[in-house]
Amino acid sequence: MMKKKSLLLLLLAITAILSSCTKESDGKTLYLYNWTYYTPQSVLDAFKQETGITVVVDSFASNEEMFAKLQAGGGKGYDLIIPSADYTQIMINLGMLEEMEHEKIPNMKYISPIVKDKASYDPEMRYSIPYFMGTTGIAVNRSKLEAEGIKYDKSYSIFSDGSLKDRMSMLDDMRQVLGSAILTLGGDINTGDTALLDKAAEIVEQEWKPNLVKFDAEAYAKSFAMGEFWVVQCYPEAIYAEVEEKDWDNIDFFIPEEGSCMYIDNFVIPKGADNIEGAYEFINFFHRPDIYAMFLDEFNFPATANPEAEKYMKEKPFMNPEELERCSLILDLGNDLAEYNSRWEKIRYTD
Repeated sequence: MMKKKSLLLLLLAITAILSSCTKESDGKTLYLYNWTYYTPQSVLDAFKQETGITVVVDSFASNEEMFAKLQAGGGKGYDLIIPSADYTQIMINLGMLEEMEHEKIPNMKYISPIVKDKASYDPEMRYSIPYFMGTTGIAVNRSKLEAEGIKYDKSYSIFSDGSLKDRMSMLDDMRQVLGSAILTLGGDINTGDTALLDKAAEIVEQEWKPNLVKFDAEAYAKSFAMGEFWVVQCYPEAIYAEVEEKDWDNIDFFIPEEGSCMYIDNFVIPKGADNIEGAYEFINFFHRPDIYAMFLDEFNFPATANPEAEKYMKEKPFMNPEELERCSLILDLGNDLAEYNSRWEKIRYTD
């Protein structure tokens, strides 16, 4: 079975490479590789109407999936890619990216100073332009807890509450979960301190995990919307997408008092891109405040990366952008990654 599986993976990789090699730029087509459900069609349509350029979007579900495809050669032909900060850092270090010509992106003047301050992986934006800055947090089904008379602090301590056993989930994400435990200890989420990592892993394994239904990064929002999970560590946009708007007042979403693990997703132009000029046009168009507001409205995002867009927004965002000032950015761990992996495997796969 393993040989058959390996052969299938090889064939899929070859197919991806061959299909990507058919991407040929005529100057009127832009190939974008972005996260699933992260590129509003309204923005693409407006871009085509204004420039005549058609944007063809391929999607990925994780940074790891995106990076593996690029490493296998299957990313040949993309003009723009949207990795998160840690993988942006990796791609910069590996020399995979074109340098940005800032004079071709005048609308980068609208990018928030907070984002610039957080983007330590590329502080001068030489290789990347922020796409969106967000964070995880905790969503609580207020009515369920009130009905049971359960009081809670706006803290990670909620996952230690045995009265909520089998009604909670945390993300199936090593950096988010271990990072949250590190924050409760007052540490840096990018630390390589093994003693601190041991204490963080102990909190997750002994205090939080016994009360969780599971670690879940895919279906938690649906489970929360259906009333199965009452407390979830989450990407808030997923929760608000699944819960009907009439029930939003019943959601208590908060960033824990200890802080949270934030992310910055970025536009990058891969080395060898065919339509670099089109890539610059799209980045600049995207950051025009009225266009960026269309993107924000699609997901009820706050105007974190482009505050000027807020005046054009029609939908109410699910959080205040200023709350991100106390969040910490996930960065590349380098050689310390193995220390995190070993502890996470024990947490995830040991009863």
